[in-house]
This record gives sequence, structure tokens and C-alpha cells, in this order.
Amino acid sequence: MYISASSSTSAADGAPGLRPGRRAGLLRTVPANVVALGAVSMVTDVSSEMVSAVLPLYLVLQLGLSPLAFGMFDSLYSGATVLVRLVGGHLADRRQRRKLVAGIGYGLSAVCKLGLLAAGSSVGALGAVVAADRAGKGLRTAPRDALISLSTPPQTLGLAFGVHRAMDTVGAFIGPLAAFAVLAATGTAYDAVFVVSFCVAALGVVLLVSLVRDRQDPPPDRKEPALRAAFGLLRAAAFRRTCVLTAALGLVTVSDSFIYLLLQRRLGIAPEYFPLLPLGTTGAYLLLAVPLGRMADRTGRFRMFLGGHVALLGAYAMLLGPAGGLFVLIPALLLHGVFYAATDGVLMAAAGPLLPAGLRTSGMALLQTGQAGARVVSSIILGAAWTAWGPRTGLAVMAAGLAVCLLVARFGFPTGGAEAPGVGEPDARSYEEEKIA
Repeated sequence: MYISASSSTSAADGAPGLRPGRRAGLLRTVPANVVALGAVSMVTDVSSEMVSAVLPLYLVLQLGLSPLAFGMFDSLYSGATVLVRLVGGHLADRRQRRKLVAGIGYGLSAVCKLGLLAAGSSVGALGAVVAADRAGKGLRTAPRDALISLSTPPQTLGLAFGVHRAMDTVGAFIGPLAAFAVLAATGTAYDAVFVVSFCVAALGVVLLVSLVRDRQDPPPDRKEPALRAAFGLLRAAAFRRTCVLTAALGLVTVSDSFIYLLLQRRLGIAPEYFPLLPLGTTGAYLLLAVPLGRMADRTGRFRMFLGGHVALLGAYAMLLGPAGGLFVLIPALLLHGVFYAATDGVLMAAAGPLLPAGLRTSGMALLQTGQAGARVVSSIILGAAWTAWGPRTGLAVMAAGLAVCLLVARFGFPTGGAEAPGVGEPDARSYEEEKIA
């Protein structure tokens, strides 16, 4: 199967990758490297979501963690990626070895699935293993996203990231089902979930090595960019505003685990069905990632990013409202999925044109670090508020904060050239037809 990725088209030809005079199918407009990276992410997410689907239930119901203690643990889950993202981005840019750095991250996360077996019921040991697992995610995320950006014509970055995130979300959809099936077959043996998760993660590493091609920026003025050069990107007003506003929105973003725990407590969902809650979110994400990515290319990526947070505010409203049963379960999960479809890949597609050659991975890592760091604090805030005032008041505080941040961000994100697809891309690259064996 050949996937056209040529950018030598004129404006009259339409989007890059579409042959003049006829409309290509969706996959024919997406570079092969993006599809390969999507396959790696899909398999890896099966492994990751198998664990994350059962971990909140295991910690809160079986080990008896309080909401505040779980908030601290959840912040560790996100926070372990903060500094590692910068290190991974810097190494990938400095050596132009993005595939290698990403591969180390994928491999570390795979090994940590076996570490969960050794941790047993020790909260401290579990925390250490989870921190290492998240460190692996932090290492791989920015190099992977930079590879997508470098493999894709600038006019279709939103589509490419949407396709990648959709494939990733297929794995996120399968993961909880696989965990549910393993638990049902083994009589809630969590060890069995961890073993199967490791095997799947190892397959993801094999796919990365065999299918993904490395990509390099054109030679920059400085062959080995210093880490301080990444922070120097903050001198650019557009990128600085993007980082600050993204972090502010992350500060009032409730983590997935808390969303599902709030639903479980609100609706009295039986523990054995808890791993299935993420399916509503991932189902909506899977269906909408590609169309919303394409829409973001046409209407503005930052506008789409803000629209996703409006959907998240709607999910908060459903959890706080008077409705019960399916009338709160289905809309809350669907809105949560819309939030991810409109923000996850779209943010990276929006940031790409703001970053210069040679610092693309470091810049993406810097943006992701601010967002991840803010979400660390978010989990602690919600956990403390839940413990002090109860879940409803804690969520109301987060909803009020999100509404305020949306009003500020509406007028703060870059517009004009940075908002237009492909405008401001720092280098012109040629994209040739690639072949997937």
C-alpha cells in the first residue's frame, strides 16, 4: 500500500498528498511514518490502559487510599514525566536521534510492567514503579510528536496528529476490555493483568524498531543545541503565551482517574465494572480525533483547543448537575472524549509552526512539561478539596477555575499567522511517497 506524502502541490491542488483531479482516501493523505507511529502507540496504549484501568480501583478500594493520598499518587503518575520530557526532547534534538530516544522510553515503560509484579501491595514500591513507567512516557512523547511533525506537510498537521491519536485511542479502547477479560478469567488476579500488559508493551517496542523511520531537521545554525536554547524559545511572545495558557488550563483539568472515581461514587457503579468506564471516553475520542483534527486545520488549531476545554467544562457540569444514571454517565464520558479529541494532538499541531528547526522536539517537550506540571498540582488540589469539603465542592472549585481560565485564554492564544495552517513553518521540506510493506 502506497501512502502519498508529497508537498509539491500548489494551492489549487488542495491539501498536500492529494493528486490533482481526484480525491485520495484518508490513509493516502497521511505519511507512512505517521501510520507506523500510530501502530506503535496503539499497541503500547493497550498495555498502558490495561494497567491504568485497574490501578485506581486497586489503590482506593483494595489498598484503602484516601482521596488526598490518591491525589498525591495520581500527581506522581503525571509528575514523573515533567523533567524527563525536557531531557528527552533535548537529547533527541542534540543528537538528531528521535527514534532512539523514543525507543528507550517505550522500552522502559515495558520493563516497568514486570516491576508491578514485584511491587505487590506496597504503596511505596508501586509509586516507584509507576514513576519509572511515566518517566518512560515522558522520554518518548516529544520525540514521537516531533517525528510526526517532521514526517508531515505543514498544511495537514492537524489531520496527521488526529490519525495518530485515533490509532492510539484504538489501543486505549482495547486496553480496558483486555483488563476486564483477564480479571474475569482469573478471578481478579491483578498479576495476570501486569504480565499480559508487559507482553503487549514488548510488541510495541518491536514495531517501533522495525517500522518507524527516524527523521531529522535541516542542519541548524548550531549543530548541538544547548538545553538553555529550549528555554530561550520562551522569549518568543507567541510560544510563551501558548505555554503559560496551556499550563493554566492544565491546572484546572481533572485527571481521568478522578473523573472515573467521581462517576463510580456518584452512580454507585459496581467495582468489577470500573475498568469499563474509560470506554466511553476513548470511544468518543476514537470517532472524533480525525474529523476534529481536519477541522482544526481549516478553522484554527488554537480555537479547537479551547473548544475542547469547553467540552470538559460541560463534563464537569454533568457531574455536578441533578441528573442521575445514564443521563449523567453517557454525556459526561462523551464530553470527556470530545475534550481529548479536540486538544491532545491539536495542541502539538498548533505548536509545531511556532518552533524553529533544531529545537522542535525541545520546544514540544517544554510545552508538554508545563502542562504536565500543572496537572500534578491539579490532582493534589482536587484530592485536598475532596478530603476537606467532599467531592462535589472539590469539583465545583475546579469548574469555576476552568471557566475563568477559558475567558482569559480566549484572548491570549496566538492568532493570525500562527493560527493559520502551515503559516510560520520554519523550514520547507519535501515529502516523497513512502511505502508500507
